[in-house]
Amino acid sequence: MADPGWRAPMLATLTQQPFSRENWLFERKLDGVRAICSRDGGAPVLWSRNHNDISAGYPELGEALADAGASSFVADGEIVAFDGNRTSFARLQQRIHLTERRRIEATGVAVYLYLFDLLAFDGHDVTGLPLRQRKQLLRKAFDWGGPLRYATHRNGTGEEYFAYACAHGWEGVIAKRADAPYRSGRTTDWLKFKCVQEQEFVVGGFSAPGGATTGFGALLVGYYDHGRLRYAGKVGAGYPEATLRELTGTLTGLERRRSPFDEPVPERGPRWVEPSVVVQVRFSEWTGDGKLRHPRFTGVRDDKPAAEVVREA
Repeated sequence: MADPGWRAPMLATLTQQPFSRENWLFERKLDGVRAICSRDGGAPVLWSRNHNDISAGYPELGEALADAGASSFVADGEIVAFDGNRTSFARLQQRIHLTERRRIEATGVAVYLYLFDLLAFDGHDVTGLPLRQRKQLLRKAFDWGGPLRYATHRNGTGEEYFAYACAHGWEGVIAKRADAPYRSGRTTDWLKFKCVQEQEFVVGGFSAPGGATTGFGALLVGYYDHGRLRYAGKVGAGYPEATLRELTGTLTGLERRRSPFDEPVPERGPRWVEPSVVVQVRFSEWTGDGKLRHPRFTGVRDDKPAAEVVREA
């Protein structure tokens, strides 16, 4: 008998080579917040990737799971908001830290839960079953509709689906081995093809504001490489005014005297912080010396520990 509760999620590995293979499934890559959804007789619970209960932030999703699911299950999915027909992490940011229903509804941001895997059902652990069979069980396990969505897939045609994804402004495609079991942690049984360059970075400092700018000028960000925080560049674009104010307050409370980076940072008058805040950044490419080109802030991530942030390759 399984214990219907939080499980460490299965994570995809980045690859630069889209492919088409008969025994692989291909799903749309969603730009949102990962959620392990569980229920054991009572109210459903939504867990973040790092085991935080985020149910209060998405009451309509908990209600949908209660109405449409069995009394005992564990499912894996992604919480998303849309900007047009594209999932938008930046739009989802408007309600990520809210827990009061009145304030949540005042944002006007509708969210949806796309479920793409089933880990347990009716007290039985199904993680050892092949993915294709788990998805068949998942499709039958819920009454789909409203904010609860089934994550569809294509069989075999990964390159064609990737081209379609990029042409329609999607994040990319997740390729999954159809006969693989569900294993927590990073795996090559799940691979991700990205249409855009985007990943998490750790904030190690910030620069002074310039001109009429308030708060800070740019975030100084990096990633861990064998335990050392490598400097990846500064991110000075993409901050909504409310986010700028909130981030400034958070970072001011984390200030320290010495740089957390393991290399010199060519920035005049930087203010250093404890490397605990994780942000998501979109960029055009890596430069030859390992820095970000044309980076743009898209949101704060509180669902991933800073120590786990590495350069995706």
